[in-house]
Amino acid sequence: MESNKEVLVQLKGVKTYFPVRSGFFNKVVDHVQAVNDVDLTIYRGETLGLVGESGCGKTTLGKTIIQLIKATDGEINYNFGSEIGVHDLRHVSGEIEDLARKRIQIVFQDPYSSLNPAFTIYQSLRDPLAKFGIKEKNKQRELIGNLLEAVNMRREYMDRYPHEFSGGQRQRIGIARALCVDPEMVVCDEAVSALDVSIQAQVLNLLKDLKRRLKLTYIFITHNLSVVEYISDRIAVMYLGRIVELAETRQIFDHTMHPYTEALLSAIPVVDPDHKTQRIVLEGDVPNPINPPAGCNFHPRCRQCMEICKTERPTLQKHLVDGKEHFTACHLYTKAETRAE
Repeated sequence: MESNKEVLVQLKGVKTYFPVRSGFFNKVVDHVQAVNDVDLTIYRGETLGLVGESGCGKTTLGKTIIQLIKATDGEINYNFGSEIGVHDLRHVSGEIEDLARKRIQIVFQDPYSSLNPAFTIYQSLRDPLAKFGIKEKNKQRELIGNLLEAVNMRREYMDRYPHEFSGGQRQRIGIARALCVDPEMVVCDEAVSALDVSIQAQVLNLLKDLKRRLKLTYIFITHNLSVVEYISDRIAVMYLGRIVELAETRQIFDHTMHPYTEALLSAIPVVDPDHKTQRIVLEGDVPNPINPPAGCNFHPRCRQCMEICKTERPTLQKHLVDGKEHFTACHLYTKAETRAE
């Protein structure tokens, strides 16, 4: 099915390590392996949910794709279209780099710190417009007014300061800022986690509406599985810097394969008091990303751990579940092509 879609971003062996320094001379003695050998395909027009525990590397991966953090190794190939072709974002410069910054934008997690308190909304949004060629003030104000209306806010709000808005309104302004340069892809980094539940629903519906109208591609980073179920077309589950499961949203929820994903899904609250779910409690702590365990990273906490899991690292392999592609990195399925439920 995926072969009929157009690939927008292709990650190959992406690693993002942070140096650990020590001693009088501040020498590098080790590295935090925040993202470790990630292969991932993002299709044009989809919403890819990226989920996992805090500290699993999902935000670092999103910032690595957008080049806010430089990858240590690997390829981040972006499809700029037939005229320009595919380029590795790690090695672009000049006009191609400027185009990449225009095509890929981000909505940050905290709506209170992502806007400069000394700038009006107009001042915060005019700089990217000027950067990409719209320098006339009247034209800037017209476009910013249109953007504010697109996120269900009034045009005259552009002359107000961030402290005059609620958290939900600030996040809408953050979305407007991301859209002001007409991007193709938007990375939403925990874009609703700081908001009240009622406001979360409004922002999620706004994002879905904007995706449909503007034909956007989203990478939606969150630890809230209920949110990711609502907004995502596919879900990638991360654990300790690696993707351990990847499939369409309904496949993840209806045919879970990886034991870590099963534990995450068991923690989702259920409204129906008559519906009983077995809570899977993971023993122990998340391993140290400076010195991850040998073999499968998850094996010290896995209830189904086998001897091979302690020595051999599983790769992300494709399986067919109900005729649909389902990727998982688990030795339980090393020789299996399908899973019968």
